[in-house]
Amino acid sequence: MKTIKAADIMTTNVITAKKDMVLTDVIALLLRWHVSALPVVDDEDKMVGILSEIDLVNLTFDGNAGDTTVEEVMVTDIVSFSPNTELADLVQTFSKRHLRRVPIIDKGKVVGIVSRRDILREMLRRYN
Repeated sequence: MKTIKAADIMTTNVITAKKDMVLTDVIALLLRWHVSALPVVDDEDKMVGILSEIDLVNLTFDGNAGDTTVEEVMVTDIVSFSPNTELADLVQTFSKRHLRRVPIIDKGKVVGIVSRRDILREMLRRYN
C-alpha cells in the first residue's frame, strides 16, 4: 500500500490573514469560509503565526476587535509539517497534542493545511 503523505490529503486552498488586519475582518473570514483558524502570513507569504476561533473568543469581548490587529493576538509557536510528512506521523501528533489543524509549510510558505476532517476523509476513503 502506498504511504500517504500530508500532500495527499491537505487542503490547498488556504485562506490566510495578514498581521495588520483587524480582528473583525478575521472573524468575517472565519465565518465566510467556515474555517476555525487562519495562518498568518507576511508580505512575502511566509507564515508568521496562526489565529484560531478560540484565540478570538478569549479576547473579543474584553477589548476592541475593530482596533486590535492580528499581530497583537496571533500565536507564533506553530506546529507545522512539510508536504512529505507521513500520515501516521500527522495522526500521532494530532493525538498527542490535541490539535485541530496543522499548516503544511514548504520553504516557509503555507502550501496547505491538514485538519482532523481531512484525516477522517482519508480514513473513510480507505475503508470504502
